[in-house]
Amino acid sequence: MSQWPEHVRRIVAEQTDSTLDEARRWDLGAREHPTWILALHQTAARGRRGRTWHHPRGNLAATVVLPRPGRPDEAAKRSFTAAIAVHMAIEDVIGSARGVALKWPNDVLIDGAKVAGILLESLSPGPGLAVGFGVNLVDAPEAGEVEPGATAPVSLLAATGMRVSPQDFFDALGPAFHRLENLYITYGFGLIRERWLHRAARLGEIVTARLPREEIVGRFAGIDGLGRMQLDTPAGPRAIAAADVFF
Repeated sequence: MSQWPEHVRRIVAEQTDSTLDEARRWDLGAREHPTWILALHQTAARGRRGRTWHHPRGNLAATVVLPRPGRPDEAAKRSFTAAIAVHMAIEDVIGSARGVALKWPNDVLIDGAKVAGILLESLSPGPGLAVGFGVNLVDAPEAGEVEPGATAPVSLLAATGMRVSPQDFFDALGPAFHRLENLYITYGFGLIRERWLHRAARLGEIVTARLPREEIVGRFAGIDGLGRMQLDTPAGPRAIAAADVFF
């Protein structure tokens, strides 16, 4: 397992409402260097669009705050570095990445089931960005607890038979994320895009992108330089900036 990055602080909380909210209380966006928060238990975890995130003890809940993530469009691309980092951490802790794939825009799958989600929040009024990670290490919601048609959840334990502690996964995730962050800063999004596509779920297959006012069905052709999903549809190419994707 890699050494923890120099100049990157980490905080471990026995319990909090949400690591994202904890980051705001600590005003971590105003600090000079990135800071991580690991919570061993969350009482009010949330996912995208305010949805409840299932977090029993034994699962991973962590947030990293980047004080200077760049322009809003650059900050948003950190969802891709974060997803690759989870993929790398899984491979590190279990010794294999077989069956692990990345679902656009920010989920991690094992054998087609969701094992992890990522949530980005700006820390206005400052420039800081909070990147939240939720990984089902030992437990996952029942199928009936997620919205109809959504990707079925799974835990790392159920999928692989291996029990990994939040602290051990955290020790693998932090170094992986910052190796990718350094690549992003040095070489730009192009290299991150290539690495994400190498791990992408359903690339070249038919998927459905559900937007607030329409559903778009097409062949998943990749992502562009802005991180938008590229769909080849009967009406022509479409670039999707934000949507729920269904297989």
